[in-house]
Amino acid sequence: MYPKFFKRIIDFVFAFFGLLFLSPLLILVTIGLFIVNNGKPFFFQLRPGLHERIFKIVKFKTMNDKKDADGKLLPDADRLTLIGAIVRKTSLDEIPQLINVLKGEMSLIGPRPLLPQYLPLYNQEQRKRHLVRPGITGWAQVNGRNAISWQQKFTYDVWYVDNISFVLDLKILLLTVKKVFVREGISQDGHVTISPFIGNDN
Repeated sequence: MYPKFFKRIIDFVFAFFGLLFLSPLLILVTIGLFIVNNGKPFFFQLRPGLHERIFKIVKFKTMNDKKDADGKLLPDADRLTLIGAIVRKTSLDEIPQLINVLKGEMSLIGPRPLLPQYLPLYNQEQRKRHLVRPGITGWAQVNGRNAISWQQKFTYDVWYVDNISFVLDLKILLLTVKKVFVREGISQDGHVTISPFIGNDN
């Protein structure tokens, strides 16, 4: 009953009041990023959600669009702005996803929505992560976030799908608050976030 009914109600209520409560802070961050990102404070990207349906995720844009002499984007570390770094470290870049939660495309808690090009790379067990709505935070995020391997991440995601409950969601929410203050697992060694997933044989 909880995964199919009450979870969605809780998501909507928390997302609505969360956006309302955080609106002053969101306005300030939007203005700051608007200035440093040449009028582009938000980042939009297609992601697969429940049953692999594609939706457009919204986040704060923490990196600019600077390119090299050949017209290619500079490495992530070179494009991360000062304000963007602060927003990323405090996880404020994730807050606009409450809009996705309101629309029913995401949940507060669930496997993080990844890139569409990863879909053909999953094995059958890993594909189970799409049996629930993707989340702003999840079991993998409170157990290492970007500092763990892709295989570990998927193992945590599938475990969550198999064990979803109100008590587990509450535990993940509380651990997420702790992680934000401790700032653990924000990046993988040598990367601003995490290296791309290239399949299970690598």
